Amino acid sequence: MVAASLFFASMSVCIKFAAVHFHTVELVAYRGAIGVVFMLVWCRAQRVSVTTKVPMMHVWRSIVGVAALTAWFYAIEHLPLATAMTLNYMSGIWVAAFLVGGTLIMGRLQDIGRQGPVVLTVLAGFVGVVMMLRPTIEQNQVFAGLIGLLSGLGAAFAYLQVAALGRVGEPIVRTVLYFSIGATVAGAVGTLFTGLTPWTWPQALWLLPIGVLAALGQLSMTRAYSHGATLVVANLQYSGIIFAGLFGMLFFGDQIPLIGWAGMALIIASGIAATFLRARALPNPPAEEH
Repeated sequence: MVAASLFFASMSVCIKFAAVHFHTVELVAYRGAIGVVFMLVWCRAQRVSVTTKVPMMHVWRSIVGVAALTAWFYAIEHLPLATAMTLNYMSGIWVAAFLVGGTLIMGRLQDIGRQGPVVLTVLAGFVGVVMMLRPTIEQNQVFAGLIGLLSGLGAAFAYLQVAALGRVGEPIVRTVLYFSIGATVAGAVGTLFTGLTPWTWPQALWLLPIGVLAALGQLSMTRAYSHGATLVVANLQYSGIIFAGLFGMLFFGDQIPLIGWAGMALIIASGIAATFLRARALPNPPAEEH
């Protein structure tokens, strides 16, 4: 899981460099296309059929997943690397918020008292967001901050859909394959409106590691969830925020005030708590795509 987090953080570095030369939707398309190649090879190696009996579930998963991916890429382009990574990793806190919201919608107000830890986790997580985005607002990056927050929300919806696909017996490799296809198609459609950027060397070389690192991260994450203790693995994913923070300072000179780091720490703590609470409902969560 730590290796997966390192791969995803490294991918975000490549995205930030490539975003200077390519539009966000182009990066989504190229990331998806390279992912399709990797997943087809993986399906063949694992002898997994690419045919599915639940195509519409994959369509919905691709819609929410690609929307979250696009929002995350945009946030990476416009925010400090650690900030964009943290906002995307808010998905666990959003899932906890869904649990509370579902209780309210169902009218089971008496259950809210028993969900006190969940409520506190959600509130603490959003306090962390306010602390972390305060420096961002001061730098007039509030729109990118909101987009980054939405990327975490979309990732939460995608997580729930991946869990649903797992319950109907879909192997994770097939789920990732269809997600990659969805990213390729959505990105290609987006370029009809933004246009295609001509490839220039060596700038175009940033595109290859984006897809390769994403695939390596996905392979590592899936292996971690398959062979490791679920709660430990799920919490180790937050090491990606530390890697992103170090890379941001090293490569881009990111300067995050103390209140921003405190907000990140609060979000990580809330995310870990949300993971334990989520495990009660989903004892064997699947790997989440990036």
